[in-house]
Amino acid sequence: MGGANSTKIFEEARPRLLGLAYRILGSRADAEDAVQDTFMKWQDADQSAIESPAAWLTTACTRRCLDLLKAAHRKRVDYVGAWLPEPIHTASDDNAEEKLALTSSLTTAFLLMLERLTPKERAAYLLHEIFGQPYEEVAETLDMQEAAARKLVSRAKTNIGVEKSRHQTPRERQDELLSAFHAAIHGGNISGLSSLLSADVRLTADGGGKVATVLGVLSGKETVLGFIADRLTEYWAHYVWDVAEINGGRGIVLRGETENDIAASVSFGYDGDGNVNDIFIVRNPDKLTHLGDAAVH
Repeated sequence: MGGANSTKIFEEARPRLLGLAYRILGSRADAEDAVQDTFMKWQDADQSAIESPAAWLTTACTRRCLDLLKAAHRKRVDYVGAWLPEPIHTASDDNAEEKLALTSSLTTAFLLMLERLTPKERAAYLLHEIFGQPYEEVAETLDMQEAAARKLVSRAKTNIGVEKSRHQTPRERQDELLSAFHAAIHGGNISGLSSLLSADVRLTADGGGKVATVLGVLSGKETVLGFIADRLTEYWAHYVWDVAEINGGRGIVLRGETENDIAASVSFGYDGDGNVNDIFIVRNPDKLTHLGDAAVH
């Protein structure tokens, strides 16, 4: 296999590999490392003996991700405050049902659901349910019997409550929420926002111990609205607000004086009735550096 053709094959697979790696790891930076490691391994492989380059690359990338996930879990033991996945820019595919289904597996709420799973459960579920790999290939990727792979996927589906976590909230409802949130911060009018929040709404902020933020998860409408009215109206009033596609939904990027001065990202989770049941705020600067990069699919 020629060098140029070899590179072309890999570059065609790169977006899919990056999407898989991000979903497994919850970090774009780590996902890009995994994809680059896969590329290096691909270059060193005897490509003439590889029957299916796509399957080979998926297997190599998945196994590298599982190695990185072990290291990530060890680091997370010492993480200060709440941990949230690294926010990413996602493409808007309003008219493509298949792509919408794929995008729904990038939401912060769904990625947090994946945290309940063992590394191999997570990989097996993503490979089969999200990326459409048959059980036989999943088993080969994870070096196990097909029956074992089926059990992993079955357990994962039971553990994460798929239907609720991948619910699609209409864009109109999401835009209504963004307008109400902006009015609450800049105008002090929380009544519109209050009507869009579920009674048990949660607010989670990730500062990573590097910037000041609430350390625990705030729960309940009254508590969350109180925090927004008493604290965020003061802290966020001077930021530039940009509406953006973040983790498969309409979100907010807060910027300082320059385009690259990103102070926070805000994304939301919704219940089946279209009410907000989660507000996710990422302020850890290490997790905001890739927010302007190309979209993940």
